Amino acid sequence: MQLKQIPRDALLKPLQAVSGIVERRQTLPILANVLVEQKNGRLFMTATDLEMQITAHSDLEGKQDQSVTVAARKLQDLLRALPDDATLNVDTTASKMTVRANRSRFNLQTLPAGDYPRISLAQEQQQTIKLSQRDFRGLLKLAEFAMAQQDIRYYLNGMLLVVDKGSLQTVATDGHRLSYASLSVPGNYTRQEVILPRKTVLEVGKLLEESDDELTIDLLANQVRFRFANIELVSKVVDGKFPDYNRVIPTGHSKQIGLSRTELLQALQRAAILSNEKFRGVRMVLGTDQLKIICTNSEQEEAEEELEIEYKGEALDIGFNITYLLDVLHNLATERVLLAFGDANSSALITMPDRADYKYVVMPMRI
Repeated sequence: MQLKQIPRDALLKPLQAVSGIVERRQTLPILANVLVEQKNGRLFMTATDLEMQITAHSDLEGKQDQSVTVAARKLQDLLRALPDDATLNVDTTASKMTVRANRSRFNLQTLPAGDYPRISLAQEQQQTIKLSQRDFRGLLKLAEFAMAQQDIRYYLNGMLLVVDKGSLQTVATDGHRLSYASLSVPGNYTRQEVILPRKTVLEVGKLLEESDDELTIDLLANQVRFRFANIELVSKVVDGKFPDYNRVIPTGHSKQIGLSRTELLQALQRAAILSNEKFRGVRMVLGTDQLKIICTNSEQEEAEEELEIEYKGEALDIGFNITYLLDVLHNLATERVLLAFGDANSSALITMPDRADYKYVVMPMRI
């Protein structure tokens, strides 16, 4: 492969888009590499972890089709360390890639492109959804924080994506809390549910931009493909049955209060400083026109916050994991939140005024 007088960013930009999925510890040495291909007047970079594959390209004129694989992290670190306006010459021989920039020269080991494992795309395309990058990024952000991390119920270590008629929904739960968000999309789709792996959700969220540019989601047999800007991401989906989230979302809770999201968030952040580090419990005590937030720890220290609210109903003393409340308040971009409670053993529902498209359920804990 020979690339003459190319700007640093023509290599670095597509490399940065794909290298996030390259694991530091590899079972196969070639998985630490990125596949670099020049074809059809473009330079393509591809990375995979065998579950997910990302390809990004930059427009780069070239006379011939050529390809090679090289260590993704090392090449990225070298390119980042060069000046922004650096011009590069790249040559590859049988087992080395030489990158030259001004008076700098780097020799990197390569492996043959023919040995690089690729995820082959399922032929059977089922449905295609188009929406803006901004809308889908927002939809992911509203649910992703509730995904489980290393749960033995592997289907919880991901996010449910539901397309149904004219709506797209995301649902995530770790068994202690559940976050549900939905969005209207143009079109009339057959109901379909897929579980996206946790790593895929986080990677797509990082790569999407806060823009109105189009994102295309292709639902394939046991795969999902995302296409936007100069990036294509293909991911396997999680095989499993997601819990029936509609049964988990409470209805008809009579104890309801509305309050400022920022005020509640700041009060919880202060109280959390004196919460028990292991159990992270917080008591919420609801009384006439007031909400008390109480945290204690094993050193017998106590934090108490009092918030003014409009409330004339029955008193309630209920406990929660404070982290679950902080997570949702950090991720909602709204002035006010609504909290609905049943009794001390029922899960609470957090919503936004005038928006039926978001629901957050959190289980109580004994304190």
